Amino acid sequence: MFTKLRELWLYRDLIMNLIMRDLKVRYKNSLLGVAWSWLNPLLMMVVLTVVFTVLAGSSNQPAYHVFVLIGILSWNFFAASVIGATGSIVTNGHLIKKVYFPRMVLPVSIVLSNMINFVIALPVFFVIAWLSGAPLSGHHWLVVWLPVILLVQVIFSIGIGLILATVNVFYRDVQIIMEVIMLAWFFLTPVIYPISRVPESATLLGVTIDLQRTVFIVNPMASIIATYRDVLYYGRFIGADFFLRTAVTALIVLLLGYALFQRYAGRFAEEI
Repeated sequence: MFTKLRELWLYRDLIMNLIMRDLKVRYKNSLLGVAWSWLNPLLMMVVLTVVFTVLAGSSNQPAYHVFVLIGILSWNFFAASVIGATGSIVTNGHLIKKVYFPRMVLPVSIVLSNMINFVIALPVFFVIAWLSGAPLSGHHWLVVWLPVILLVQVIFSIGIGLILATVNVFYRDVQIIMEVIMLAWFFLTPVIYPISRVPESATLLGVTIDLQRTVFIVNPMASIIATYRDVLYYGRFIGADFFLRTAVTALIVLLLGYALFQRYAGRFAEEI
């Protein structure tokens, strides 16, 4: 594995070129260009705020627009990374057949390009949070945790991306199915609602389970978004034990993705 990581480092220029290509294609022929990194989540924030505080009238969350914006930004980063990484090998089949390079470069570059997109959008969040008087305004130093949380999300996203990119080479339906799964995953993750809205317990087949805890255990993105909110919305310490478990889970997913990807990478060219 360390040999492969060293090889990725040697191909860092290729990764940077692929990242730049992805960013250029994303905003090609767009009138507003990179400003869409800000406008897209802002428009979603406005729509969701109107729906859940005006039309439905069901949210008494303070500064709900700030609460939902950080959820949207982090979720969009994850969803775009997963969908893009899933098709990265098949889409770049012409490159795989012509020249040698570490195949892992393709899904990794997709995740990193979406990370850059996420980072570009963060200043707008900070401005809105400050103007709204969010708790973060009195706890600026908590932002030092942001790179750590971001790293865990990148690790988890790459792991999921490696798994799905591999499976998609052999079963092309995965790309289509994932679009449906990601929509369901969005609603099952506390992006637009606080975890407190989930019942504390539920009974299934006569067994009572801690539902809120189970959501965090089976869905690392729920934990990651909750941690972003601890730092950027509530302005409070993150739970060290809780976040450590999430980081370990993300690392396990990455190792599983790496193992699966490396096992079948040699067959990609013939399958594509």
